[in-house]
Amino acid sequence: MTVPEASVAVELAQLRGEINTGLEQIKGTLGVLVERTQRTDADVRQLRADMEKELSELSTEVEALKRNRWPLPALGALTALGALVVAVVGLFLR
Repeated sequence: MTVPEASVAVELAQLRGEINTGLEQIKGTLGVLVERTQRTDADVRQLRADMEKELSELSTEVEALKRNRWPLPALGALTALGALVVAVVGLFLR
């Protein structure tokens, strides 16, 4: 081996080492990204489950409020009927 061939071999070895180091850094970064993605997916699933539970509870509360509200049309009809009775009684008592 001559001197230029030896320096080329040394340079190739250094280049190979740098490439391996770079690839390991990329693998590490990808590992972190995969972990973050999995954690984010789990968080989204948990948030979706919590939101569905909360919506279900709110829906139940709204239905209970609807059942317990005043029957306004019936109350209006009774009020009108009462006014009619008062008017008729007033008409006949003159």
